[in-house]
Amino acid sequence: MKVSFEKTYPNIARWVDEHEGLIEIGCHEDSPLNSFIRALDCGGTLWEGKESYESIDAALQDLNAGLEAVLKDIYGE
Repeated sequence: MKVSFEKTYPNIARWVDEHEGLIEIGCHEDSPLNSFIRALDCGGTLWEGKESYESIDAALQDLNAGLEAVLKDIYGE
């Protein structure tokens, strides 16, 4: 049974679909940013993850949890 992205990561889906936010995954050695995954909107970076993760799924789980708090701050829910 496959589970949809929206069910697995509801806060990421809401961030992108409703808030029209952006997600950046990955890093470049010449970049001043040291987080592997970030959430941004027109106001800038609102959430940054750790420098590295054991898997992409672990990074997405961290982002989903972080965006729950960000969305509550923005929308008061």
